This record gives sequence, C-alpha cells and structure tokens, in this order.
Amino acid sequence: MERFGDELRLERERRRITIDTICAVTKVSLRHLQALEAGNYADLPGGVFRKGIVRSYLNVLGLEEAQWLERFEASLRESGAAGMRDDDWVEFAENVRRNRGVQQPGTAPRWIGVAVMLVMLAALGWSVWKFVLHGRLVL
Repeated sequence: MERFGDELRLERERRRITIDTICAVTKVSLRHLQALEAGNYADLPGGVFRKGIVRSYLNVLGLEEAQWLERFEASLRESGAAGMRDDDWVEFAENVRRNRGVQQPGTAPRWIGVAVMLVMLAALGWSVWKFVLHGRLVL
C-alpha cells in the first residue's frame, strides 16, 4: 500500500526535487501530493483526477508513465481504495441521469413570461417600423 508512495517520495528526493516544486509545476494541491506519497488514496479525488495527479507527478520527476501507472493501479487495488471513490461517481452520474428529465417547479411560468415579452417586443418593433416608414402610428 504505502510502498508505492514511499518509492515515489524516494525518487523525488533522489532527484532533489521538493514537493513544493511539484506543487508549483503541476498546480496540484500540497495535501493531495502528500496523500499520494503517504499512500492515503482515500484522500485523493476519484476517477481520472486521481490518475491525472499521478501522471503530473511522474512527468515532473521524468519517470516512465506506463510502468509507474501500472504500479499505482496495483497499489490502489491492494489498498481497497480503487472502488471506493468510483462507486461515488457512479451514484452521482445515476442521480444526474434520473434528475435530468425532471423539470423544476416554477420554470414553466418563466418560459411563458419570456414568450409574452418576445411577442410584445415584436409588436413594438413592428409599430416603430410602421411609424418611421409611414410617419404615423397604426395599430
């Protein structure tokens, strides 16, 4: 579990790169980088964000991405954190899908108001056009 994070930290220290430098270059928060090095995968964001943090870290250190990502995925599975956050994302996506078709109460009167305003604007535009073109107001 923590072995992957320890190896990352050792590689960083061997290259004499500070964690603050990685933070500045990648724009990843310090707490996420510290969680990665400590092996606290539950403290990392889920899904593609977690993998993106690892990729950014690896790029700054100049490490081979494919090999290290495989090791990260294996470490993630061993820790049991692999599915924990992914389930949250699946539940979130399902909630969005379910609620997407539901119209919020009170939105229908807004669309009616918008339609009435557009009709009034068209009538006003036509009246101005008639007045300017013919010199008199005709309704």
